Amino acid sequence: MTILNSTGQLLQQLIQLPSVTPNDSGCQPLIATRLAASGFINETMPFATVSNLWSRRGQQSPLFCFAGHTDVVPAGKLQAWQHDPFSAILEGERLYGRGAADMKGGIAAFITAVERFVSHHPHHRGSIALLLTSDEEGDAVNGTVKVIERLQQRGEAIHWCLIGEPSSQQQIADTIKNGRRGSLTGQLQVHGVQGHVAYPHLAENPIHNALAALAELIATEWDQGSPEFPPTTLQISNIHAGTGASNVIPGELEVQFNLRFSTALNQALITSRVTDLLNRHSLRYTLNWNLSGNPFLTSGGELLAAAKESVAEICGFTPVVNTSGGTSDGRFIAPTGAQVIELGLLNTTIHKVNEQVKLGDVDKLSIIYEKILEKLLL
Repeated sequence: MTILNSTGQLLQQLIQLPSVTPNDSGCQPLIATRLAASGFINETMPFATVSNLWSRRGQQSPLFCFAGHTDVVPAGKLQAWQHDPFSAILEGERLYGRGAADMKGGIAAFITAVERFVSHHPHHRGSIALLLTSDEEGDAVNGTVKVIERLQQRGEAIHWCLIGEPSSQQQIADTIKNGRRGSLTGQLQVHGVQGHVAYPHLAENPIHNALAALAELIATEWDQGSPEFPPTTLQISNIHAGTGASNVIPGELEVQFNLRFSTALNQALITSRVTDLLNRHSLRYTLNWNLSGNPFLTSGGELLAAAKESVAEICGFTPVVNTSGGTSDGRFIAPTGAQVIELGLLNTTIHKVNEQVKLGDVDKLSIIYEKILEKLLL
């Protein structure tokens, strides 16, 4: 049976706390106790039902921050799991459980990397902090964004921020995210007139009216991408109309769509183009928007350089740097002027049944994190 080291033991403890969003279930108090032993000052910042932890060692600049989330997505059907998702069962070199990769493994690696670094270099320059929330997998309105607002109000500025989201594709640390696309959702309601299908001249079918517009919306080329970002994409994620009866023309059509967009666009440009398109098709409609986050990019700087060098030294290869994937809490941190990257475990089992990590990967990630700290704070 594999003997768990400090990082593996901590990860096992964290998985066993069923912190389904927005519940923290005791993860942050456990982490705070570990950090306090290394000289960190812990500050809880609860907002509504969300638990947030700001833990900092030192008061000098520059400030290096590890950021992440203790909440996890629901396990889903328990019978589909090989083991109880919150039992943290170890089989060979693999540890199973919800949140193992996304992202309690990254958090465990944060903690042990910091513990070793501080033990070896108690008089390091600058400061180290951890920003943890239990709201990343949920609404993300009372978590990192609120903590950042509080820090800005009192003049605390993060210089470098490393987010431990699972960024790796095929092997540990093969990919670093140096930015993310923005996410904008449209809620479209096309208005018609309900009626009997046998008397279409007395009704107005919003489905028929909207089809050409939706086809054009889907076919629209928003931009051609850039060296840093893939082209903007639009996907219809939900569509609904009708009463359930086959002989009724519906009076309304509801369509939900989402755009993932680069720095070549912004909310104003997107909404203007969509509105112009719908108006050209003479639709009667209501359209509401929800911006989840703007795109951000760290094109260079000391943090990205230190991360690439550390991966090369520990793993023997140069990682790929890109902005693919969904959004992250980096969208709340980057606008403050911080350099932000994401570097974490493999993302192959995140949000799936039988989520798992290799203990060797978690150990290696912790060593990489420690090496980054050495390059920036010594």
